[in-house]
Amino acid sequence: MAKPKIGLSLLYKLGEPFDKGLMDAVMKNVKFIEIVDDGIHALDKRKISMLMDVGKSYGLSYSVHAPFADINIASPSKNLLSVMIKRLRRSMEYACALGAYLWVFHPGLKTGISSFYPGAEWLQNIRSVQLLYKYSKIYGVKVAIENLPEPYPFLMKSVEEFQRFYDEIGEAADLGFALDVGHANINGQIELFIEEFRDKLVHVHVHDNHGKEDQHLGIGYGKVNWKSFTDALKHVSYDRTVVVESVEHVSESLQQLERLLL
Repeated sequence: MAKPKIGLSLLYKLGEPFDKGLMDAVMKNVKFIEIVDDGIHALDKRKISMLMDVGKSYGLSYSVHAPFADINIASPSKNLLSVMIKRLRRSMEYACALGAYLWVFHPGLKTGISSFYPGAEWLQNIRSVQLLYKYSKIYGVKVAIENLPEPYPFLMKSVEEFQRFYDEIGEAADLGFALDVGHANINGQIELFIEEFRDKLVHVHVHDNHGKEDQHLGIGYGKVNWKSFTDALKHVSYDRTVVVESVEHVSESLQQLERLLL
């Protein structure tokens, strides 16, 4: 049976120059690298050209994490929403140009005026995802939506919310699911997410925390039950990417993950 493929997110280098961060990841001997299309790492033609050259030289495959800072696909403002969707579409275009195997994005969140319009943000979240799904078909890019953490006002944090989402999303129901283990640890649903969405699970982010906030610790530095997690992956025969998204103890986390997935 094939094992999951280990990758590394450049999140840990998001505050440093892109070129330096990319080469640091390459030197860690991973073949799957996730680009964070945000901050000073936001993609452009120069970065795409460099990524393609480096990828060819080192035999790399890329995934792209969509922009998430100041992005809310459930925004009640039509003008702001239009700008954010345009930014996400451009990110998807870059993922296509890069030949990325996956583009991962976040669901929307509630705002300070959500209480005045009950349910409106959920409906807008659905509409935005349906639009992004249509773009993915245009660009030929596989896309996946990620679970987000408590206690923040995101719309899709629990298994129950994802069940509702997939029930209501219509023709976009084959949209992939990207499990964030650190996020799922906060509401104690790691194994339930894996079992419930085993047929939609196409990508996994791993990092640790103490069960109360999204800390992105190194593997083994928090309270995630890593044996239970890897047992659950084996139970559903998961063989796609597992990407380290820790922002500290990164080399150690890669080594730990390698041992866990044996």
